[in-house]
Amino acid sequence: MSRRALLALALFALAALCLPVWVAPAAAATGAGTVPLPDLTVARIGGNEVSIPLQVLVVMTSLTLLPALLLGATAFTRIIVVLALLRQALGTGQTPSNQVLLGLALFLTALVMSPVLDASWTHGVAPYLNDQLAAGDAWRAASAPFRDFMLAQVRDNDLLTFAGMAGQPKGYASPADVPFHVLAAAFITSELRTAFEIGFMLFIPFLVIDLVVASVLMSMGMMMLSPMLVSAPFKILLFVLVDGWVLVVGSLAASFHAA
Repeated sequence: MSRRALLALALFALAALCLPVWVAPAAAATGAGTVPLPDLTVARIGGNEVSIPLQVLVVMTSLTLLPALLLGATAFTRIIVVLALLRQALGTGQTPSNQVLLGLALFLTALVMSPVLDASWTHGVAPYLNDQLAAGDAWRAASAPFRDFMLAQVRDNDLLTFAGMAGQPKGYASPADVPFHVLAAAFITSELRTAFEIGFMLFIPFLVIDLVVASVLMSMGMMMLSPMLVSAPFKILLFVLVDGWVLVVGSLAASFHAA
């Protein structure tokens, strides 16, 4: 992932909590009469107070939102669930390891989300850093590509379900009216359903191999031998022969609808 794409992802997460904090200094700079946030004393060294702006403290604290953003507003959830189900279908235990699957999921997420991150940087983050947009306008411009991506993956039924929980049983008049927390909940639910549908399709060929091996072992009277132990090499061989990793990764990347 490029440096500016990473920065766009981080700023998008921070903006969710820090928008009022950013707006205050921006308004003061434009003469709107808003008082900037005060400095906060964090330590005392040699009789001198060590202070940092409260705005910086809030921004640093908000970095903890990045994992939630990764799970709730990107393609990561679908990808990691499918990879975990694939490993289970192969019956290889902890191979590949969790670290390998997470690394593959992160880089594949960066590949899928790169157009969204670039659009967020171009239309929102970069103009704000160049003092071409106010904080509120920059937030809306930076978050719009993420909202469009999430709305393209969400099922209508899931969105209506969470809209009803939020007190809107008839839904919202337009996509722009959907609150972010409602959209994020519906997005994650839709991603889980899609991931399990893909996982079901991946399980079928390996399940057939397990059934065939179990039937052969029973017919030979070798009931004490574990069918999973015998079928594992055949499943791995089948997966390698069809170039399974490329097929799975390519299908996962193509399963996301364009915003």
